[in-house]
Amino acid sequence: MSSWKSPRRIWDISQTLRPGMPVWPDDTAFAFDRTWKMEDGSPVNVGRMTMSTHSGTHGDAPLHYSASAPDIASVALDPYIGECLVVDATRVTGGRVSVGDLPHIESADRVLFRTFETFPHEQWDASFTAIDAEAIEWLALQGVKLVGTDAPSVDPQDSKTMDAHRAVLEHDMRILEGLVLDGVPEGRYELIALPLKIAGGDAGLTRAILREPADA
Repeated sequence: MSSWKSPRRIWDISQTLRPGMPVWPDDTAFAFDRTWKMEDGSPVNVGRMTMSTHSGTHGDAPLHYSASAPDIASVALDPYIGECLVVDATRVTGGRVSVGDLPHIESADRVLFRTFETFPHEQWDASFTAIDAEAIEWLALQGVKLVGTDAPSVDPQDSKTMDAHRAVLEHDMRILEGLVLDGVPEGRYELIALPLKIAGGDAGLTRAILREPADA
């Protein structure tokens, strides 16, 4: 009898990096151009990119919100790989995910929030749903070590105090932002989302995927 098993389903939850993609207001726009071209006689194509460290899907480094904290090249990778829970927060009101919006989380080390019914690929949405600092505190008490969101930040765009980021820092958690969770049902998955290893980086661009559990 064959021991072959069908492959586990994969969801790509990353944004496509491309010119014209929405970025945080006044941050560096994404740009790409060819520096070596096969049509010009080069044996290979080679491109050049200009971008913010927070372009598209990315993992924040603690250095992003604390000048004395580690850069993205120095953080451990364990939080970015393993079982996670996707939570549908598309019906949250008030602009922030609060403690009252959280489901009972049992042994979930990583929690990803879907806040957009449809991810805004073509335009910046300044009214995105953030995550309340008390919700971050509650998640930390449950043992959560990574919080992810399809929004561009866990704090509101106009925040000056960065309360959610500070709560993450206090509990040595990790953050993924700018995920694309369209079409991903609420439930448990395996997360693989490794940020680029950038010396001095305040964030690392990430190719994030979800894979159905081995026992699915």
